[in-house]
Amino acid sequence: MRTIHLFANGIDCAFRCSGETPKRYPPLRQIARNPGRIRRASAPLAMATVLIAVILSASPRTAGAGEVIDEIKLGVLNHDVAFLGHHKENGIDTNIEALAISPDLLSIIGAPRPDIGISINSAGKTDQLYGGLTWIADLVEDVFLPKDGIYLGGSLGGSANDGKTDGTWRTHKSLGSALLFRESAEIGYRFHGSYNLSLIVDHSSDGGLSSRNQGLTNAGARLGIMF
Repeated sequence: MRTIHLFANGIDCAFRCSGETPKRYPPLRQIARNPGRIRRASAPLAMATVLIAVILSASPRTAGAGEVIDEIKLGVLNHDVAFLGHHKENGIDTNIEALAISPDLLSIIGAPRPDIGISINSAGKTDQLYGGLTWIADLVEDVFLPKDGIYLGGSLGGSANDGKTDGTWRTHKSLGSALLFRESAEIGYRFHGSYNLSLIVDHSSDGGLSSRNQGLTNAGARLGIMF
């Protein structure tokens, strides 16, 4: 622990000398005195590492007949927008999502694609790991270019979060549970066969199962890349 304190003191000094102290993060010496903060901060990074490993394991360079994941989406979302609730938490979410080819057994419900994703908040508020099923419906094709098109998407599933679950907080939502229902709606433009740009709104809540059910809604834009 003494090594952590010495390292934190040195980093803090470097930031002060350069005049670039990051205001949205607590001082490193304070983090070093509180190992719980280190564990909490490392959880989203661990989830992101696992997700990226899954994506890379199914990359076009190695995938063959057994390929599972055929699209990734990278996005920036406005966190906790005042829609289907009220705004409390600030920051921007970095969103990474992987979508798989729909298995045959899901054809009876419209052939949705399994999805898994993560949203990490820039201000240290609620991070989410989620999964579910995504349905896509093409609306118009050959809009501006051959084989382009406009589509609608929607998903249903669940999410796990590291936010507050009980109590009253001025700058945090009280979500009622660490496990929530999640749904999303998306409209996008597909072009050049393998790319798409979209606008998305997602909402997570416990469906009124607890007295604390403030819910969390994010909205933003994403870039999709298909393999």
